[in-house]
Amino acid sequence: MNFVKFRDKLIDHFNEITRDAKCLFMVNLDKDELWETYLDSFPKGTNEIFRERREHDCSCCRSFIKAMGNVVVIKNQEIHTIWGFNADSATYQPVVDSLDRYVKSHPVSDVWFSKEKSVGCKENHEHDGDSILTWTHFYIPDIPVRFRTNRSLGDIQNTYRTRKEIFKRSLDEISLDATDTLLELIAQNSLYRGEEWKNILSEFRRYQKEYAKVLGEKKELLAWEKSVEAGDVIGRMRNHSIGVLLADISTGCDLEQSVRRYENIVAPANYKRPKAIFTKKMLEDAKKTITELGYLDSLGRRFATLDDITVNDILFCNKDSVKRISGGMDLFAEMEKDVKVNPKKFDRVEEIGIEKFVSSVLPETQELEVYLENKHQSNLVSLIAPTNKDAKPMFKWGNNFSWAYSGNVADSMKERVKAAGGKVDGVLRFSIQWNDIPGDYDPNDLDAHCIQPNGYRIYFSDKHDRYTGGELDVDIINPVRNAPAVENITWPDLRKMPEGKYEFFVHQYSYRGGNNGFRAEIEFDGKVYSYDYPNKVVGDVKVATVTLKNGKFSIDHKLRENMVSKELWGLTTYTFIPVSVVMFSPNYWDAVENKTGNKHYFFMLKDCINENNPNGFFNEYLKQELVQHKRVFEALGSKAKAEDCADQLSGLGFSSTQRNELIVKVKGATERVLKVKF
Repeated sequence: MNFVKFRDKLIDHFNEITRDAKCLFMVNLDKDELWETYLDSFPKGTNEIFRERREHDCSCCRSFIKAMGNVVVIKNQEIHTIWGFNADSATYQPVVDSLDRYVKSHPVSDVWFSKEKSVGCKENHEHDGDSILTWTHFYIPDIPVRFRTNRSLGDIQNTYRTRKEIFKRSLDEISLDATDTLLELIAQNSLYRGEEWKNILSEFRRYQKEYAKVLGEKKELLAWEKSVEAGDVIGRMRNHSIGVLLADISTGCDLEQSVRRYENIVAPANYKRPKAIFTKKMLEDAKKTITELGYLDSLGRRFATLDDITVNDILFCNKDSVKRISGGMDLFAEMEKDVKVNPKKFDRVEEIGIEKFVSSVLPETQELEVYLENKHQSNLVSLIAPTNKDAKPMFKWGNNFSWAYSGNVADSMKERVKAAGGKVDGVLRFSIQWNDIPGDYDPNDLDAHCIQPNGYRIYFSDKHDRYTGGELDVDIINPVRNAPAVENITWPDLRKMPEGKYEFFVHQYSYRGGNNGFRAEIEFDGKVYSYDYPNKVVGDVKVATVTLKNGKFSIDHKLRENMVSKELWGLTTYTFIPVSVVMFSPNYWDAVENKTGNKHYFFMLKDCINENNPNGFFNEYLKQELVQHKRVFEALGSKAKAEDCADQLSGLGFSSTQRNELIVKVKGATERVLKVKF
């Protein structure tokens, strides 16, 4: 066989082994030694001295062997060299066998790419007296495009090498049990943004199972081969936040602590995990304790009704509800006889503290109405009772009643800001929202701006003022179809804010065809001011100016404040709603000896129907003997949803620890409109 046929077999073999290959690799060896192995492998008498050198000792072939003689393909953890073929020649077969063995005896060290379309020199010519000699050489005429690059080879190799090292570390340090645990938590919706990792973890699990089946040096080959296939996300699993969580679980760290550490990395400050983290054994232990202590019948929960409460549990009862209150009919009937109704209209609103309202106004009140506003959606509350009235009380205060606030509706601007990672609990907040008209995509890039008294402008280019603490913490550039876009600026500390004017406006940074304007909110002192600008945004649109003076905020509206009413739990806002009963929260009822926790004031409203199924109880309510199983009880609370009930006690609740206000219409000897301050 002549060299041309040998070379053609090499080309055919290269094309064959690379046909389905995603990447080429190279082994770490001495390339000069590889060249000497080539020359020394020819059978005796077949590579004799020609002129001054051996016949096959040419600079072109040496360059080829040094360029890609160490190139390999990895398939199913097996190395295939470019020399591993049947040469069908007594002269060349010993050569390729030696080169194949030599290359395979060295470890894979990097990926291989070519800067050129071909490698080697097909042939060259030499004048020898009156004749011209043609010399043929090793040559690969067409390197596939996927193995070629114009980038720095060092950069590319570093990228692939780093990914492989992290991928192998991930496979070595993360257990299959840890991955299964996280997939189970994601299925339970118990992991923040876990759904985003579901498919990635499932794919990583497949690689884990493959890796577990191989031994020794084949683990290294699998890591090289599969890291290319896996890509950067899976290939660098150990370095992601989810990888830290997987590694923690793999080393035996407490599951709850591991998940909390993960949440501290990725979750916004206002995030509250939707479900508790617990294992099967925790569940079994909790069930045993609950059964032994006699609380099994206490887990069933429903909305409370007027039939559940007694006269001692309430501060006020509307006359229409008197007959429903246990033990209170005669007393309230007697009170009604003493009230002489002579309503008078008041042309101004009086302010009164809640404690004085309870002690001085309610005892003389026959009828009570509250002015329901949009801002009260976060105050909506329901009283929850046990399904079994005779069940053993499991709460600290000795009765079996609890309550659940359910006002923060998922589609509110405030909730969307929270979901986007924004802070909504500062002393001053400015939020905007657009692309929120169903079926009408608005791709504009709108920006929230604020010019502060110190002249510093907070916007996308200068997001944080370290002197005032003001910060733009949500910045949307490219709105997603069917997903409202929001931006948010907040100030966390009143003490750092200079007095003066804070000017808020919306700027059209990039007009892309949307003409639906924006919605905006400004919040301070517990009150939310809403605005609706339904027009095409051109340049700057001023929303409002907030002035800080003597530690107090005031507002000057540049846009008309949005007072459009909405429906909350079956009631229309910006109207007066009749009150059925007024009461303290169950932890402060008269019969409670050891009053504990914060006091809440409940104004239960006529025809108010909770649209949700709130938790039956929360861990902070439980007796100490049950707290040891808090993780399971957190899950049980979400499972023990209050059963639907049209005749429920739902309305508005206000904590004694939070500033708020409520306008009420009081009818007794006179009719008055009061602003109750909490």
